[in-house]
Amino acid sequence: MIRTPLTELLGVRYPIVQSAMGYVSGPKLVTAVSNAGGLGILASATMSLAELRSAIKETAAGTNGPFGVNIRADAPDARERVAAVIGAGVPVASFALAPRPELIAALKDAGVITLASVGARRHAEKVAAWGVDAVIATGGEGGGHTGAVPTSLLIPQVADAVDIPVIAAGGFFDGRGLVAALGYGAAGIAMGTRFLLTTDSPVADAVKQVYLAAGLDGTVVTRRVDGVPHRVLRTPLVDRLERGGRIGALVRSARNAARFRAVSGLSSVELLRSGRELRRGGELSWAQVLMAANTPMLLRAAMVDGRPDLGLMSSGQVAGLIEDLPSCAELIERVMAEAEARLAALTALG
Repeated sequence: MIRTPLTELLGVRYPIVQSAMGYVSGPKLVTAVSNAGGLGILASATMSLAELRSAIKETAAGTNGPFGVNIRADAPDARERVAAVIGAGVPVASFALAPRPELIAALKDAGVITLASVGARRHAEKVAAWGVDAVIATGGEGGGHTGAVPTSLLIPQVADAVDIPVIAAGGFFDGRGLVAALGYGAAGIAMGTRFLLTTDSPVADAVKQVYLAAGLDGTVVTRRVDGVPHRVLRTPLVDRLERGGRIGALVRSARNAARFRAVSGLSSVELLRSGRELRRGGELSWAQVLMAANTPMLLRAAMVDGRPDLGLMSSGQVAGLIEDLPSCAELIERVMAEAEARLAALTALG
């Protein structure tokens, strides 16, 4: 059995983490991953606070293994979500954006293990100094919001920069990838698209078939979804977004912002507060903040409503290498068997 600093930190059997994915990483998928020996993580960004509390309760009832909750650090109710995690005794909390030091401190004081997603060495150094227990370093091959540095370059750079466990993400789907990540200095891997394409994923079969049909050139990084680089499956909808003008994009975004406010239960004041948080670091203009409202509604159309023709499908490039839909247990056992065989082969070379 492969033991790493990550398995020791999290108390899991295998150094495999399921990435948080909006409308995908609910109790069904998370319990399946945790029961299979990995770390499942609930994606709370697309849940109301009440839905998050319910999801935590359902997940805790479905698994005896560790699991986590992913929190957007810029969410208007981030403090309340942290309090919900602590109050429910969730063992792990992860952050999609750089968490504020006070949020990390509150979680650590309660004994909650903290993970932070990073896309650059400087980000890893910053959150490590703030006290996070491990980082998830995602290379440019990953799905969703992504950077430009390839995984093969990012992971060794981050591993050299911090003295906490590094979880490699972006392009992983099998045991060979796990061994490669360990070779780069990581303590484990995180997979999103690979777990989305399992029988335990709540995504509709019609949507999964679109993913399975994609080739290695089947994704595109676009700014037309929410104003920042976002890797998604290349579809006719995405092509239309790419061709569309700026005015049309802003009008569409305003319409979706209103729809998201109704679905999420957030008030206009809370949406504006969230926008201010996004702009505080100078990362997004107000136009980009408005465009960001596209993401939840377009994701919902595909992932919840099962309409790949109308929705957005975040995806890593690795979709082009995935050909089947195993259960999470079958997938994790396969990855670990492949990793052990690959390690044995490498040892024989020595």
